[in-house]
Amino acid sequence: MDPESPPHARRLRFYKTLCLAYQSLGVVYGDLSISPIYVYKSTFSGSLRPYKEDHEILGVLSLVFWTLTLIPLCKYIMFVLAADDNGEGGTFALYSLLCRHLKAGLLSTSHGANHRLSSCNTETPTKETRTSLVIKELIEKHQSSRVVLLLVVLLGTSMVIGDGILTPTMSVLSAVNGIRTKATNLPENYIVLIACIILVGLFALQHFGTHRVGCLFAPIMISWLLCISGVGIYNIIHWNPRVIYALSPHYTFNFFKQAGKDGWYSLGGVVLCITGAEAMFADLGHFSQSSLRIAFMLVVYPCLVLAYMGEAAYLSQNKIDLQSSFFNAIPERIFWPVFGITTLATIVGSQAIISATFSLISQCRALRCFPRVKIIHTSGQIHGQIYIPEVNWSLMAVCLAVVIGVRDTEVIGNAYGLAVITVMFVTTCLMFLIISTVWNQNVLLAAMFVVIFGSVELLYFSACLTKINKGGWLPLSFSLVILSLMLAWQYGTSRKQAFELENKVSLERLHILGQSLGMVRVRGIALIYTSLAATVPPTFAHFVTNFPAFHQILFFVTLDNLMVPKVPVSDRILVGRIGPPEFRAFSCIVSYNLETELIEKVGEFLRSNCCDDEEYAITVEDDCVGRRRNSASKSVGFREEEIQEFDKAREAGVAYMLGNTYIVASEASSIVKKFAINVVYEFLRRNGRSPAISLGIPYTSLIEVSMAYHV
Repeated sequence: MDPESPPHARRLRFYKTLCLAYQSLGVVYGDLSISPIYVYKSTFSGSLRPYKEDHEILGVLSLVFWTLTLIPLCKYIMFVLAADDNGEGGTFALYSLLCRHLKAGLLSTSHGANHRLSSCNTETPTKETRTSLVIKELIEKHQSSRVVLLLVVLLGTSMVIGDGILTPTMSVLSAVNGIRTKATNLPENYIVLIACIILVGLFALQHFGTHRVGCLFAPIMISWLLCISGVGIYNIIHWNPRVIYALSPHYTFNFFKQAGKDGWYSLGGVVLCITGAEAMFADLGHFSQSSLRIAFMLVVYPCLVLAYMGEAAYLSQNKIDLQSSFFNAIPERIFWPVFGITTLATIVGSQAIISATFSLISQCRALRCFPRVKIIHTSGQIHGQIYIPEVNWSLMAVCLAVVIGVRDTEVIGNAYGLAVITVMFVTTCLMFLIISTVWNQNVLLAAMFVVIFGSVELLYFSACLTKINKGGWLPLSFSLVILSLMLAWQYGTSRKQAFELENKVSLERLHILGQSLGMVRVRGIALIYTSLAATVPPTFAHFVTNFPAFHQILFFVTLDNLMVPKVPVSDRILVGRIGPPEFRAFSCIVSYNLETELIEKVGEFLRSNCCDDEEYAITVEDDCVGRRRNSASKSVGFREEEIQEFDKAREAGVAYMLGNTYIVASEASSIVKKFAINVVYEFLRRNGRSPAISLGIPYTSLIEVSMAYHV
């Protein structure tokens, strides 16, 4: 907070932060908060068994406590949340942050416009260390290092999306299975049916948006956290107050000493206590750093510790209840109310990863690494609160398939743990680069971060790998499919853009060709959409050579995907000329598609030129768009004539020209390239949302130019 701001402004920001912290309990922390339902069950599902002296139970509790303290509290709350990219979090946000500070990007996010925005340059300049310069030079010099970095980022992203499939199935099935503690004869098919109905209801709620869902789910999650912490306190007092000693790290070391290989194998279950920790970072765009920190440290963390301690106290005196300890630890008088809250909490628990999936898909789309989808912004205040219908219903379909096909929570739990810890380790590796090159801290500090947190995560990862044949193959399969789709789309998009760059046409050449063809200028304005700024796309040249006519005024429009919360009004549209003034052609870089504002901006551009007697042209150099001011001597009469012609063209109407392009692998291409381009990329292109629908272009004014690119 700014100490110089008025007191009422500080109070307003404080209340807004508290409100966001309240909402985050219903969106971000649901997954993490419902972990007590299945952690002890999954941990003791293998060969690990508690014996008389409680070494195993107290050791598992100690492991859970220190894992919760090290990973969610120390790693994410204290460090990772600070590595946001203009308010956005997640694996792709770290990659975008690295791309802005290093020449490490293989993805084209925009057209250099980011450099002109003040909102993109909020970082305080810091002095670069010698090590950071060495790392930057290494990454920028070697293409292979950039490829590896992109693959690691895509792996982490695909694992999070795969996690979005496993989280709802694991949480809902675990809760519904609690009915069997009281209704032991209930058929399994009924359990599956109830779980499917709950999942359909959960995904049906998503279109209301994060704000409404958060306000609806937050009271449920607060009730849940208070409930499990209260039951935990009761069980500690009633069954075994000595479990408080397990908070000492001595019990962790003693656990491995006593349990040996069985203790290491059980880590695949213990890791489930931090499921949802990555969602804290991925959901950052929906909230704020301070709100997430307040909610976790004041509410979530202490309640979870009490819940795990209480269940351990119950287990120490009731060792036969290993597979249903959570529900059996609930006092008989309040079982059904708690069970009802548990069921509602598991529905809420799935919300964190669903919202995170929406955020990641949006970032992938902005980085041209995912097919076109409909992104609905559900809040006018919080830019990251979005809803993606296609992703929502696809997740629901796959979740239902997993519930119906797998049914076993132990198998799903094994898969769940591998997905979670893989994403966390990817984040740790990326944070090494962030700390050393973006924050410009000593490389020893970055290395210490990796050693402390990476060693813990690798230990869990090694245990999860042993369960690949017992369900761990699920996230690997999901991730492999998602990774393949993203790689194919990114490769196809990059090849298409490279083709357009190699085959761009100068307007002067086109004009000379048009004169020989008897070119006709039609009344009106044409908006020609192109992926490259300040260029004439091959599709326009293809159109003109086959139909020698185009409109009086030409706008070559490039939509710029900016990873920023809000674009200043003055920077939303950049206008410049292409070619000499008599061509009446303009290059427009816009941060969103708004026809009226675009035309008004060009009108202002012409009138400002009339007053200033200057001409502005957009130039492209080293992928960075800038303005070049050229002296031009134009008669006042000529400029007035140009403005009058523009006004008449505006009255005549607007047409839109889109390239309906597709790429085809050349005959000499390898089988892998042909499959990626001709099969996978083409399938995604045909089944993705069309550009005309995405841009909201009326079909009555649309001109589509089909063209094949052979790459």
